Amino acid sequence: MGFFKKPTLRNRDDKRTRAAELTLRESIYPLCLVTILFFLWGFSYGLIDTLNKHFQVTLGITRSRSSGLQAAYFGAYPLASLGHANWLLRHYGYKACFMWGLFLYGVGALLAWPCLVYKSFGGFCAATFVIGNGLGALETAANPYLAVCGPPRYSEIRINVAQAFNGVGTVVAPVLASYVFFNNVGTDDNALKNVQWTYLAIACFVFALAVVYYFSPIPEITDADMAFQAESTHAGTDVKPFRKQYRLFHATFAQFCYTGAQVAIAGAFINYVTETRVINGVRTSNSDASRFLAGAQGAFTLGRFAGSALMKFVKPRWVFLVFMSMCIILLIPSITGRGNTGMSMLYLVLFFESIIFPTIVALGMRGLGKYSKRGSGFIVAGVSGGAVVPPLLFVASDAQGQPDYAGHAPTATAMSVPLAFFVAAWTYTACVNFVPAYRNVADSFSTTEIGIANAHANDPENQGGVLGAEAGKDGAPALTEAVGNEKRI
Repeated sequence: MGFFKKPTLRNRDDKRTRAAELTLRESIYPLCLVTILFFLWGFSYGLIDTLNKHFQVTLGITRSRSSGLQAAYFGAYPLASLGHANWLLRHYGYKACFMWGLFLYGVGALLAWPCLVYKSFGGFCAATFVIGNGLGALETAANPYLAVCGPPRYSEIRINVAQAFNGVGTVVAPVLASYVFFNNVGTDDNALKNVQWTYLAIACFVFALAVVYYFSPIPEITDADMAFQAESTHAGTDVKPFRKQYRLFHATFAQFCYTGAQVAIAGAFINYVTETRVINGVRTSNSDASRFLAGAQGAFTLGRFAGSALMKFVKPRWVFLVFMSMCIILLIPSITGRGNTGMSMLYLVLFFESIIFPTIVALGMRGLGKYSKRGSGFIVAGVSGGAVVPPLLFVASDAQGQPDYAGHAPTATAMSVPLAFFVAAWTYTACVNFVPAYRNVADSFSTTEIGIANAHANDPENQGGVLGAEAGKDGAPALTEAVGNEKRI
């Protein structure tokens, strides 16, 4: 009866736990609970993409100014992942970081209410910054948690499946927006009323979810657990100082470039469609473009499930290489394409974008051992690319003037900006597949039997070692071994 136990929010990182060798069955409950978070920030991200265009129409602001939403949202990530959230993760653990992120998310959603009432775009950007801090905290904990919670061999598959539910959230948000937000387009007092209620509902839900997390017994994976996994697979690089973890820093750079390109494309999608898709002289409406965005996000979600399935039979690094390469190849014709052709190219780009973010997280954390929590903060900080690339794209678009719907589409031409960032991110993909120092670490984790064969064979309690508290009945692992000769707790 885990809900009736006294919850704890502080855990020691220098202690081995049973979580180092969790089996598939033992990892199901915590993974399901964490997967809910992926839907939440997918939904929030989908709303931001849609509100970008909605604010252009409702408040009469330029495309480049509307990108302030993305700048506020993703600009908060480094503050969370390298600052408060990472400190909380390293000193208190995953559960505390989850709850902190949900709390900030709820507070930001509540702050959005008066900003929407008074049509304050700057105020809404500030509320979005608070939401971004909450989501940054959740990603700082959730992505590495999925990467390490369960057999290491299936790390990339786990995180991609969970991220697929992120994609579900990005599909639901534009569909909701197309029927709710764009029904009251104008400058009167009702233009943003439905948006207000949406954010109030979000606040109520995330506060309730924080309470569920407080009472739920979830395994805490410690630095000592990660050091054990790295040592057991003979792929540990944590014997080197943190400053020499060059694979991690390259993964962070790739995450910055890739996320910036992804966010720029999604944020400009509605503008792209309304500018380029003119059928029989009729320009595509904002609400129809929002529904097309939902379809594109559906392709993105389908790609996550398809990519996860492929990783069961093909090494994840090869799937990663193909998907990243296809993003570059397919984005090129979208720059000159018009009508359904150009939009179809973006659909395919989103399909192949699907597995890239979570795969960079999983591969970038390989072999970090005791540096895993600290390293996850750097990789998640790479999400801040979403605050840099969209403004660059929209500035490039605004510089070309207004579309004439007869071939001149500024947003389409500006797609060359995310293309350049895709190419930069591809350098990490190439290293993971063709540079031995990268490739050998990734492959050693792909073949390990930890958590699959002889599960918990290395637990001290199975070997007559020093015992800590017994494991909880509901799958909550207890502390079992000290690293060194410290006393048990």
